Amino acid sequence: MGATKTEIFTEKQNKLATMLKALGHPARIAIIQQLLKTNTCICGDLVEDLGLAQATISQHLKELKNAGLIRGTIEGTSVCYCINEKTWKQYKKEMESFFIPYVNKDNCC
Repeated sequence: MGATKTEIFTEKQNKLATMLKALGHPARIAIIQQLLKTNTCICGDLVEDLGLAQATISQHLKELKNAGLIRGTIEGTSVCYCINEKTWKQYKKEMESFFIPYVNKDNCC
């Protein structure tokens, strides 16, 4: 979607699309799952755990950090990443409101 077309959608629709784009790659899903499982992680551990190149992991971490889903702190020569709890709760709330209960009353398909 071109940048100029986003103006025709609501702020909430644009925000949800941005959130979903941040999660729109299986490597990012795997990174999030690993961070949730370990509660903190150093980038080198992700390379070993996921079997992806360091540069690939770093690029996906950058996307997740730009979306606010993760935080990173420098510890010596390594960066330690963890889930950004505030944003995580916000994503959860937005997704719950998006997936409203649905009942196909007319069996249209």
